[in-house]
Amino acid sequence: MRIIKNKTNIDFIGKRRIAVFVSTLLNLAIVIGIALFGFNWGVDFAGGTLVEVKFENAQTPEQVRERLAAVGEANVQRVGAEEENTFLIRLGGTTQLTEDSRDAARSALEPLGMQAFTAQLDNGLINVRFNEAVDPERIREAVRASGTGVNEVRALGAAQSGGFEYQVVASGMSDRVVSALVESGGDDFQVRRVDYVGPQVGKQLRNRGILSLLWAMVGIGLYVAFRFDFKFGPGALVGLLHDLIMTAGYYLVTRREFNLTSVAVLLTVVGYSVNDTIVIYDRIREEAGKGTTRSLPTLINDAINVSMSRTLLTSGITMLSLVGLLIFGVGEIFDFAAAMLVGLFVGVYSTVFVASPMTIWVDERMRRRASTKPQRAAA
Repeated sequence: MRIIKNKTNIDFIGKRRIAVFVSTLLNLAIVIGIALFGFNWGVDFAGGTLVEVKFENAQTPEQVRERLAAVGEANVQRVGAEEENTFLIRLGGTTQLTEDSRDAARSALEPLGMQAFTAQLDNGLINVRFNEAVDPERIREAVRASGTGVNEVRALGAAQSGGFEYQVVASGMSDRVVSALVESGGDDFQVRRVDYVGPQVGKQLRNRGILSLLWAMVGIGLYVAFRFDFKFGPGALVGLLHDLIMTAGYYLVTRREFNLTSVAVLLTVVGYSVNDTIVIYDRIREEAGKGTTRSLPTLINDAINVSMSRTLLTSGITMLSLVGLLIFGVGEIFDFAAAMLVGLFVGVYSTVFVASPMTIWVDERMRRRASTKPQRAAA
């Protein structure tokens, strides 16, 4: 029994204007949304602290968040099976030194005879100079009382300009997580992993991720232009850009974290999208090489109809595997599967209703230019 006929005769190209109009509106809406609201950047890009904790007893994400109430806003996700009781806790910032705690620490150190005070929020360091030598333990207690945990107080010695210098190393956010969990429920957990990403490193990762997408698009566009014909290159590039924007719209609308896994999703979508586009282009070139008198829109429409069975079966099987990940996956695995489903769908759509109409438009422009050249030469 055949689910799909050998060859259908659907007029896809005849509906290209409506499809291009709708796609343009959606893409503009997503781009404007990104400009106004931005992504929910994950720890990889925004910087912060990631703590993996395994509890001895059954816990729910809501219970873990309640135990972390003293820490502030924390993102809690279950990892693995429910019976494993393992969670990922994400927090903004890498140290307990913030703008508010910095000001509180300055006020707490002033009674000790402070001359100068500087703080490096990214590194969690406080450099302070006093009129006279001060016991480092007094400095530690003063900073702790102001609300910032302290790992170490270093005595740097006498300053050339007078006074005595000290450096305070603030505790990491992971220490605050451990303290909050112990105070709220006891020592019933084990810290399995702690990762830190500073804001500068996160910015570099974000920029390089974007560059990787741009270079992938440029490379694919050049390949298509040289492998087939120049008029096919712009269509492939516009289709890729459409797919990237639509997939990015998933992260914009759902507010799921945009991290390195998201970049991997976008790169995978680019590969799937261009693969389907190249199949259609190859079919068009094959039909054109037979010396047919059919117009380019007719050739493209026939190529889409002939390849539709292969496209639906290939993409459909991949989507079925992703549905399994959606059902059983959690955390980043769920996000990967959901975003990939969106990307696969729009990849098939863009090949038919974005890349193909763009190819027709470029071909029409090239024909008009070629027809006007003899007239200009005669004039």
